[in-house]
Amino acid sequence: VDFQIKTGIYLLQDGNEEPFNIRLHLAKDILTIQEQDVICVSGEPFYSSERTVTIRRQTIGGFGLSIKGGAEHKIPVVISKISKEQKAELSGLLFIGDGILQVRLSTVILRCQSLSVIILQDTLSCSSWPTSAGLRWEKRWVDLRLIPLLHARLSQYIPGSDICRQNAFQVIAVDGVCSGVIQCPIGEECMDWLQAIASNISALTKHNVKKINRNFPVNQQIIYMGWVDEREQDLVQDRMYTPKFLALRGSSLFKFSAPPVTTWDWTRAEQSFTVYEIMCKILKDGDLLDKRRQCFSLQTDTGEDMVFSVELESELLLWEKAFQMATFFEVERIQCKTYACIMESHLMGLTIDFSMGFVCFDAASKAVLWRYKFSQLKGSSDDGKSKIKFLFQNQDTKLIEAKELEFSNLFAVLHCIHAFFAAKVACLDPVFVGSQNTAASTAVPTLSSVSTGPQASKLKYSS
Repeated sequence: VDFQIKTGIYLLQDGNEEPFNIRLHLAKDILTIQEQDVICVSGEPFYSSERTVTIRRQTIGGFGLSIKGGAEHKIPVVISKISKEQKAELSGLLFIGDGILQVRLSTVILRCQSLSVIILQDTLSCSSWPTSAGLRWEKRWVDLRLIPLLHARLSQYIPGSDICRQNAFQVIAVDGVCSGVIQCPIGEECMDWLQAIASNISALTKHNVKKINRNFPVNQQIIYMGWVDEREQDLVQDRMYTPKFLALRGSSLFKFSAPPVTTWDWTRAEQSFTVYEIMCKILKDGDLLDKRRQCFSLQTDTGEDMVFSVELESELLLWEKAFQMATFFEVERIQCKTYACIMESHLMGLTIDFSMGFVCFDAASKAVLWRYKFSQLKGSSDDGKSKIKFLFQNQDTKLIEAKELEFSNLFAVLHCIHAFFAAKVACLDPVFVGSQNTAASTAVPTLSSVSTGPQASKLKYSS
């Protein structure tokens, strides 16, 4: 896997603090955020309790710094801003966050990192850096925050909302450590970073899944793992979306509040569903519910609709491909599925068979009453509660024959039929079949394997 390596200088908005310059460095498995600091690069400094930095006030702009806080706010007075290309910044010795310790006459004493600085009314006088033989001080980039990328998530949106930040994003590690809001100068550069970070997260996930799958049998292999945002059913306290972690493993889709790490974690999913008994739909422009663009819906076996959002188009395509693969593999594995039903007040069984099609039989005697191939189904309708009317074409007479069945789990049956039809269609698509052969060896797709262009292969479901 080719991991992305990037470095750049950007602004960081951290909480309510003023934005400041940081350097981003993206490596294979970690995002490093650095800030500038003055450090001793040789010798062993002796720190005196006070030092004086000499800076003469400019005619316009003063020292080129702003302060905030004070007794009325019940917080210390600190430097809140240092203006570019003015005296304070050019000295290289003052920093945002330096606190004013006391004021006496025309003198202001500041805490400067681990040192103290005295500012006079018209001059900022400085004795020197702490001195001893061989000392050398330099302004360098030092680590502010390290964000591990395995199971990390990134977001352009203001948390819980559908409001997208302009040219900005944040990365949240699996332990909750947040990068802060990283501001890029232009949208194209922001998107480059998002794609690069997402690509590395995806590649790390693939590598991790390979290791996990060694401990699972063939029918319990993980196909997909990743973060999504779930749209709330009831929009309370203005929170529209909540982060969730989805995993496709074997016959099931799992929804977690955090990534599963241990075998025990897999038993504690918030919800789980059988993949061939749920329906996935990629939401187009006319289906979108708010300002979020990369969305999909899942209709469960009970008819409940859930809506999820991802950050990038490539992530949406990755999910779609993984869901198709998981459904195809499971249908291919089970080959048939039987549901209890009622026809004309008699208890029956309907078997959906990958090879034979539809087979209806008496539950007591097991006698087959009728069977039709998938190709003979010309239409169907349901009442949204329990009944399905199938319209089959008789192969000999070419006449349409209607069969009405009643189920206790209507949506599960409808979705299962859809999954079997989709698998039959997929078998006729050489591109899809080729991708499944590849998937059998790679276990899980990654962003780098998903095309976002017009030639991207998608399985077209037909109802």
